[in-house]
Amino acid sequence: MSTTARRPRGGGFGIERLPRIAYGKGSYLYDESGKRYLDGSGGPAAFSVGHAHPEVNEAIMRQLERVACAYRYLYTSSALEELSAVLLQLCGGDFQQIIYSGSGSEAMESALKIALQYYSAVGLMRKRHFIARERSWHGNTLGVLSLSGFAQRRRAFEGSLLEVSFISAANEYRPPPDVGAEGLVPYLAAELERCIQQAGPETVAAFVFEPVVGAAGGVVPAPAGYALAMQAVCRKHDVLMIADEVMCGSGRTGTWRALEHDGIEPDIMAIAKGLAGGYIPLGATLCTGRVANPILEADGVFYTGHTFTGHTAACAAGLAVQRLIKREGLLERVRNKGASFRHELTGALSRFDEVGDVRGRGYFIGIEFVRSRATRQPFVRERGLSLDIGARAFAGGLICYPGSGNVDGALGDTIILAPPYNASDTELEEVRDKLIIAIEGALGAK
Repeated sequence: MSTTARRPRGGGFGIERLPRIAYGKGSYLYDESGKRYLDGSGGPAAFSVGHAHPEVNEAIMRQLERVACAYRYLYTSSALEELSAVLLQLCGGDFQQIIYSGSGSEAMESALKIALQYYSAVGLMRKRHFIARERSWHGNTLGVLSLSGFAQRRRAFEGSLLEVSFISAANEYRPPPDVGAEGLVPYLAAELERCIQQAGPETVAAFVFEPVVGAAGGVVPAPAGYALAMQAVCRKHDVLMIADEVMCGSGRTGTWRALEHDGIEPDIMAIAKGLAGGYIPLGATLCTGRVANPILEADGVFYTGHTFTGHTAACAAGLAVQRLIKREGLLERVRNKGASFRHELTGALSRFDEVGDVRGRGYFIGIEFVRSRATRQPFVRERGLSLDIGARAFAGGLICYPGSGNVDGALGDTIILAPPYNASDTELEEVRDKLIIAIEGALGAK
């Protein structure tokens, strides 16, 4: 593997030649040569309880021995029903209905369709327009790609995307010009108000956002009071609030719903990734009674879903993962240890003037790199710093998640850490130490 400073090619994480996986165990993965890799990012923040956990594997095998998948229009299943009961209890509030899917992209696509079906059910067919944020990522289908302020991933599909209005990202480290910390939330709420008025309140269906931005921003929690202020604007104009918790939800931030931290409940919420821990693909879209009841009264069914919606073995995997998290108190561990891990990481990285910001919640941590901490200017794109760090970390036996373009769609370098919830203290120290070595190597390269 190259250790030069040029922009790496090949794999999406900057890895020039992908090794062949052999097996995983706990927080580690092993390739066919026997090399061991510590999974410091849970892949893409998906592997919430590590790899090859015997309890989860056993639950999947028990289900497969009975039936792998029962088609949703013919059968329900105990795995689906039990998982649904667990999720509704975990979410609390007014969430009442769940539509399962096979990925976060599908879960978010269903969220859009539910919003549109809701307004159809209540006779407001002009409400077809969506508002999203710059520097966001909502998935790979054309519908949710349209809502994603991620220039690199949108470029090839421009011209075939939905027309969506975009407002500013909620980023305290990079606020809009001339906006201070105290004025940020009022500014962003007023911007949403203006955007709705410009589009026409009678045409706007929903505002879509990530409570903690993942891949597009390098873990950016919204400022305190943001979600509540934005919800107030939405309520004023009968605009639904859709929370994309695909990456930041399912316990990743230390509360099961990321928006629990903000004290609000969205109308529609999408989850995936950590839901079944990556053992079998599984996503879900949840909606409140406010949204669900008119749809069921008017249509009797949600017009969204796929052949493998409610896949029986996937639900069994999700149920096993959630039971494991509860029994071992892993949410409490993520909540408590996450803060101290981030603090220790901040201290260890403080000697690098190129580390501008270390942020996040729970086991969802982002590191932003800049040319100078004082100026916050990003590195030139050609440097490919985050990919260089990611490739060096991988060569050294650490998996992290590099990102780019977080500043303006082209410039900006971030690294995401999202270890398994049950990673040991020793493994977290190894994540820190190996990342430091990779950063030292990349910053020292000519």
